[in-house]
Amino acid sequence: MSESSLRLVWVYPDLLSTYGDQGNALVVERRATQRRVPVTRVDVRSDQPVPTSGDIYLIGGGEDRPQRLAAERLRRDGGLNRAVANGAIVFSVCAGYQILGHEFINDLGRPEPGLGLLDVVSTRGEGERCVGDVLADIDPQLGLPPLTGFENHQGITHLGRTARPLARLRVGKGNGTGDGTEGAFNDTVFGTYMHGPVMARNPHIADLLIKLALDVNALPPVDDQWYDALRAERIAAAVQPA
Repeated sequence: MSESSLRLVWVYPDLLSTYGDQGNALVVERRATQRRVPVTRVDVRSDQPVPTSGDIYLIGGGEDRPQRLAAERLRRDGGLNRAVANGAIVFSVCAGYQILGHEFINDLGRPEPGLGLLDVVSTRGEGERCVGDVLADIDPQLGLPPLTGFENHQGITHLGRTARPLARLRVGKGNGTGDGTEGAFNDTVFGTYMHGPVMARNPHIADLLIKLALDVNALPPVDDQWYDALRAERIAAAVQPA
């Protein structure tokens, strides 16, 4: 597959990179290079313009104030929205997931406009935080094995008409709405509350993004032994009795 190449953009690692979410960029890069797909990775800090020529954009989680700052700068910059309009793939986690929606509650307790790339609205829960291992079944149309991850958030995310749940919960709180959903996606934009990092636990998500970016139906197989062992360990932890 060496005739193809990928431009991978890690958005605002100085503001949005909690719980090892930068590992998602490492996994996507590794999964592509194992298939001999050249990868150019660009880490874009919050004082830099977001390039519009990327193929895959990754956004991590963050604390409340950095989340507000990131949303303000991404709205002002406009590069990520233009990239999506050009067909780019976006995968977001936790605070990044909320930013991609229409609105979330910021650190000042006020509604903060998002980017409108996902048809979701996030509020802040009044009860206990959603913390712990999660196991969920990913939307069948994506053709992926079950989702495993670790959640730690206070958010409640409601999906609108054009957003599909990324997964249906077996264990955990996910979107926090009580309807059994976790995350959301549309054609090229994905959001989840899962840390882990999520792609180390779910390498087939990284493969999905690569396939979408390259516009191919399949990728050559690679050795998944390490990933399989990690998945089995964390799935067992999620389902064992408390």
